[in-house]
Amino acid sequence: MGNGTTDRQAGQVDKNRLPRHIAIIMDGNGRWATRRGLPRTAGHKAGAETFRRIATYCKNLGVQYLTVYAFSTENWKRSETEVNAIMMLLKRYLLEAIDTMEKDSIRLRFFGDMTPISPDLQALAHRTDEITDRLDSRDFQANICLNYGGRDEILRAVRRFAADCAAGKRRPEELDEASFSGYLDSAGIPDPELIVRPSGELRLSNFLLWQCAYSEFYYTDTLWPDFDEAELDRAIAAYQRRDRRFGGVK
Repeated sequence: MGNGTTDRQAGQVDKNRLPRHIAIIMDGNGRWATRRGLPRTAGHKAGAETFRRIATYCKNLGVQYLTVYAFSTENWKRSETEVNAIMMLLKRYLLEAIDTMEKDSIRLRFFGDMTPISPDLQALAHRTDEITDRLDSRDFQANICLNYGGRDEILRAVRRFAADCAAGKRRPEELDEASFSGYLDSAGIPDPELIVRPSGELRLSNFLLWQCAYSEFYYTDTLWPDFDEAELDRAIAAYQRRDRRFGGVK
């Protein structure tokens, strides 16, 4: 589908006008596996490899931030087998990342409510936070949305602001868009200019609801495990052809 991008236009990326922040809804793992007669867990494994490849490509291309939707607040409704498989893949990824983040200059952050996540995964995420804090803030950063929901993120931010007001640290009338953004999981990170959704679905699914106010959207029928560098090039090229007016008139 690709929003009307032709083969001739595909991949014509201007590296001088790259989006600073790309966000991706990693969708289609289960369908990819089912179409091949494989268990859904095999799709998640293939999708994890795609994430590694696309993250490396973004870093090499010059994109500064990549945010991916790995596990939503609603995904707990899936089978225990599938949920456990996703968490095991994440644990394996974090163990590898801890060994390579400093060498590869890759920062890693988590968005979402981590309290329901297993203690061992929380400990690994804490270690990646410590490594990230030691790295240069200009280095490439991957953000993984885990037990994340856009509405939940906003509610948690409201509670934090309300707690600060109750403690006398803030006053309600001080709240504006900029200060509220500082209470979100994405505090300090620019909003994504481009949001990509593979798999043919045309919805946000509770992803970055505050941050996407002026994001450009790109949809493709390609399932996430089949998403490759050329597909990302098509998404970026489509973004670069958009006329971004932010409510104004040029």
